[in-house]
Formats: sequence, structure tokens, C-alpha cells
Amino acid sequence: MKSKVYIETSIPSFYYETRTESDMIARKEWTRLWWEQFSNNYQLVTSIAVLDELNKGNFPSKEKAIQLLDNIPIVEIKSEIAEIVQTYIQNQVMPKDPLGDALHLAIASYDKCDFLLTWNCRHLANANKFGHIRRVNVMLGLYVPLLVTPLELMGEK
Repeated sequence: MKSKVYIETSIPSFYYETRTESDMIARKEWTRLWWEQFSNNYQLVTSIAVLDELNKGNFPSKEKAIQLLDNIPIVEIKSEIAEIVQTYIQNQVMPKDPLGDALHLAIASYDKCDFLLTWNCRHLANANKFGHIRRVNVMLGLYVPLLVTPLELMGEK
């Protein structure tokens, strides 16, 4: 059985990144490498929240980024997820914007994803926050997905 990976908004965004700073180019290349050579090793899922964020964005390759997710299953956002998001915000796990990072984490946790794939290293793929996230998820009886970047999911083919 393949591990389940929740694709967060920054992944399709970086696949079509146009900024020219060296770190942005590197993230784009690593994202493309992972998508093209390693993503088939996983069961990929995403959510309407990701599609909404991409649709609200204003960047040159928006349509291509959305199309990248065309064949990725959309997980259902159950009513319980709103309560999880509020708990994350109340426990200062995530910023107060309930439609952002807290929502992605709640969806991936509720849907028992093995990994939440992201380039958001400030609020999600941040080793300094993972202990706090784990404690709150355990308190809620939720699965604790690993919060990773594409680099961490590049293994042997």
C-alpha cells in the first residue's frame, strides 16, 4: 500500500515558479524532480482548499498550477475539520487565518495522510513546530502526518 501524501498549495505553485532568485529556482527544480520521478510512489490527494487558494492567486502560471492537480483526488472536508482548525488556532499551533495553514493541517490529519507535502517551512514543514503540532493532534485523537518538503520524499525509484 502506498503512503498517502496531501499536496498543499505551495507544491503546484513552485512547480511553475517564475522568480529568479537561486532558492526559488532550486525549489522549482526539486518540486519538478519529485513530481516527475517520485510522486508515482505515493497516493496523492489534495483538497478544494488548495484549489481555492490557487484560484485566488495572481501569478503567471495559475492555470497550469491548477491543471497539475487535475488527476489528483480531492478529499472531502468534513464538518469536524472546522473544530480542529479552531483548536489549532486557540492552541497557537497555526496563525489565525483559518483558511490557510491550519486548514491544510487539519485536512491532512483528519484524512490520515502519511505526509503533508509543502514548501511552507515557516508554519508547516518546521521542525521547531512539529512537537507542538504532535501534542495537539494527540490531544485531539488525530493522526499526525509528517510535514515534509519534496526533498524529504525523494528516495530510490
